Formats: sequence, structure tokens, C-alpha cells
Amino acid sequence: MYKFGSTQKKIMIALTGSVALGASSSPRQYFKTLRRMRKEWRKVNQYSFNRSIQKLAMEKLVEEKKFSDGSFKLILTKEGKKQAKRLSLFGNSIKFKKPKKWDKKWRIVIFDIPEKDRVFRDILREHLCELNFFKLQNSVFISPHSFEKNILELIKLYSAEKYVRVVTAIKIDNEHKIRKYFAEIQ
Repeated sequence: MYKFGSTQKKIMIALTGSVALGASSSPRQYFKTLRRMRKEWRKVNQYSFNRSIQKLAMEKLVEEKKFSDGSFKLILTKEGKKQAKRLSLFGNSIKFKKPKKWDKKWRIVIFDIPEKDRVFRDILREHLCELNFFKLQNSVFISPHSFEKNILELIKLYSAEKYVRVVTAIKIDNEHKIRKYFAEIQ
């Protein structure tokens, strides 16, 4: 995943803003979203904006469409749409709401991602560590929190469904060691 600066994030999310505005369930929500976007844009200076647009264009995430009247429009490329979706879902890190009470089930993420896709493999490991998953082995992580749906969404975003399994288990042999780890990080 690309590392975006704050202005680049705003540009990418603004270019997908029509989706967010269109998905608003009520006029009140629509205007609330619009006000939030306007407030954020006031913080951006012109130099930073121009430099960010150039960088996004160099990375082929946006392209500029020029019109005969001299105006132009910024459009997300296919890769830009993919990155904007990831950015709007996760930002630079993933934070999922943890349930207050444990349901006594373990979530185990197992993956065998080929070397050619090692960028995703590293991103997945990074996200699992951010979520405080316990590393059982190099490609096996465990957590008591119900992140299955969110992890599956991440896997789908990277088209890595055939390489990653998410298992929900009731018992694991070294449970006391894992419980101790999660008790320490609370």
C-alpha cells in the first residue's frame, strides 16, 4: 500500500467523496459530510496541494482531464480507485472495535503468500501486529477478538483469498501462554 501524506489522503478521499456523499442516508448526513470535507480543505496550503497532485499523477493514481474552456478535472485511475478504497477503509492502519466481553473463541489467521506477492504479505503481517495478534509462527497469528469479517475484507481487497485462511477455534494447546500475552497488553 502507498504511504500517503495528509494532503494526498484528502485529495484521494475527496475524489471518492461523491461516493460518500451519495451513500448518505439523509440530507442532514449529506450536509454534515460536506461541512466536514470543507473544514479539512481549509487547512491545505496551495504549494502542498500542487505537489501532492504531481506526486499522485506520477504514481499514476490520478489523471488530469483538460477541457476546451481551459478547466480541468482530476480523475482517479483504476489503481487510484483501489488505493482510495483501501485508504477510506483503513487509513494508514486498521483499527477495529474490540468487543468488551470475550466469546471464548480464538481467531487464527494462516497464510502462505508467494514471494511475488510479498508486499501484501508484509502489509498483512503489519496489520495483524497492529491489531495485537499473537504470532504463533511466521505465517500464523491468533487473537481472541472477532476480526474475521474485517480481515476477510482486507484479504479480498488484495485479491489474496486463495492464500489466506481465517479459522475460528474453541481450544488451542498452549492457551495459557496466549491468554497471558493478551492479559499483558490490555
